[in-house]
Amino acid sequence: MTESNQPAQQPDEPDSVQPSAGQTDSGAREQGPSQPGPGRPDPLQGGSGQAGAQSAPAGLGDVPASFTPAQPQVSSPDAGQAQLGGSGPGRQLPPPGSGHPHPFGPGATTAQFGAEHPAGPPSGPFAGPQTGQYYLPPGFQQPPAPRPKGRGKVVAGVAALVLLVGGLSGGLGGYLGYNFANDSSAVSSLDAPRPASQTSNAPAGSVEDVANRLLPSVVQIQVVTRSGAGEGSGFVISSNGQVVTNNHVIEGAAAGGTIKVVFQDGKTATAKILGRDPSSDIAVIQAEGISGAPVVQLGNSADLKIGQGVVAIGSPFELSGTVTSGIVSSLNRPVSAGGDARNSQATVLNAIQTDAAINPGNSGGPLVNMQGQVVGINSAIYSPNSAGGQAGSVGIGFAIPMDQARRTIDEIVKTGKPRQTVLGVKVESTEQGARISEITSGGAAEKAGLKAGDVITRFGDRRIDESDTLVAAVRSKAPGDKVTITLSDNRTVEATLDGVEVG
Repeated sequence: MTESNQPAQQPDEPDSVQPSAGQTDSGAREQGPSQPGPGRPDPLQGGSGQAGAQSAPAGLGDVPASFTPAQPQVSSPDAGQAQLGGSGPGRQLPPPGSGHPHPFGPGATTAQFGAEHPAGPPSGPFAGPQTGQYYLPPGFQQPPAPRPKGRGKVVAGVAALVLLVGGLSGGLGGYLGYNFANDSSAVSSLDAPRPASQTSNAPAGSVEDVANRLLPSVVQIQVVTRSGAGEGSGFVISSNGQVVTNNHVIEGAAAGGTIKVVFQDGKTATAKILGRDPSSDIAVIQAEGISGAPVVQLGNSADLKIGQGVVAIGSPFELSGTVTSGIVSSLNRPVSAGGDARNSQATVLNAIQTDAAINPGNSGGPLVNMQGQVVGINSAIYSPNSAGGQAGSVGIGFAIPMDQARRTIDEIVKTGKPRQTVLGVKVESTEQGARISEITSGGAAEKAGLKAGDVITRFGDRRIDESDTLVAAVRSKAPGDKVTITLSDNRTVEATLDGVEVG
């Protein structure tokens, strides 16, 4: 409130306006300390956003916005010189004699209590047309106009009802529209037509293609003995029912027991042992009463490369017809037959290592290249937890190379008596390689001039770093093969390998 523009109040007039009679509400509208009594005009008509919501311009002074119920009286000649409607556009009063009350908008000053012009044209300071803002003469009093009782509440109630109905209808309309739009634009997989059946063959060289070609020739082998039962896998090499498997799968039945072969189509047959080689962990059995069985194609394990894709097929944990895939992880890995590290050197294999999942029950099943050719016989797995229970795949499996197995299989089928390739020595590991601890009289080593104490460091082009590596290297050859042996003192000798009958 600007004191320099505020008219001085007259203390001898009890009805003079009090400076603090009204308060400004953030410029939105002006409120007084109390509501007018019955029959008095309501100075609070209007609201935010209407003309007159702003305060009076500088220089006119701050004028109380509302008064106490007592009849107001302006004591200063210029007390009524405040603008009607604040700093915004003025609002004109109704014509004289119209009988209509003045519109009192927000931001009202003492001009709110002005009345119609007195009868006749205005005179004095108010002479002339009044087209702009209206001012009331000092001391002018407006007779109170009767105020309809309850009108404000009724209007507010109706407005609230309209807003409520409008809000409900708008919300309902929006909800229905949203759902209609969603329902009309939503796409469901259930409404799409079924895809056409795939009739084309699997791509050549794919796992699917390999599985389709090999599964009919892979069987499950069930063995029952006096001490218990076990199972493994095998694959058909002859249409009359000859099946290749591991020796450790069927060796329990060699001393008395039964063997049953379960084919992929569900057909079963009893089987007998044709021959087996514990040192290479290979056996051949004959399924009885079988003819026209689909057979596998044997491949060359010497062609394998590290990283090459392979597929393992078998019956892990009695789940017949299980197909897994992986790669060749390593070659020429010396491993004890059947995966038992406690076995003697008589059962060491020159194995293919693969990460295709191999589990108990896969033993004897085929390891297949992506051309569908059998390149190995799954035989062993590495499992660090095998001592605490059933071993399981950790991505390290081993298979007997087919080039080594094929010779043994052929000998079993033809004679029933496979031969094992030998050098005629007993060896032990040293830091330099495999040291000869004993020489077999008349054997290949003695004939080549080897003696006890000699340390073998190379066998052909293969480096020998321990005794098992030498045994595996010898087993990878056939009886009658010639090989160059290098010793730790850089001497070399030529040896012709022998063969002994086993089984």
